[in-house]
Amino acid sequence: SHFKFAKNRIAELDKDNFVCNYTMIEGDVLDDKLEFTAYEIKFEEGSNGGCICKMASEYHSIGNLEVKEDEIKAGKDSAMGIYKVVEAYLLENPRVYA
Repeated sequence: SHFKFAKNRIAELDKDNFVCNYTMIEGDVLDDKLEFTAYEIKFEEGSNGGCICKMASEYHSIGNLEVKEDEIKAGKDSAMGIYKVVEAYLLENPRVYA
């Protein structure tokens, strides 16, 4: 990534329901377009014995600026890349979560 830093604040960590809410409050990733971005990550049981990860994002822009669809897609693709790396690691190292 070409970004140098991001600062997040955890708002909720619900271990029983596998939910995490956090807000990106600082960082060059926000650029001059966003005040902050809020996220909710939730893991649900999948039908095949695995899990389903659901992620919602709220973009809070500065002024009346609209976040473009291609910028949202780029953020989603980046997040999915991180999840794929974590998934691959956990599949190769099941002892870390067993």
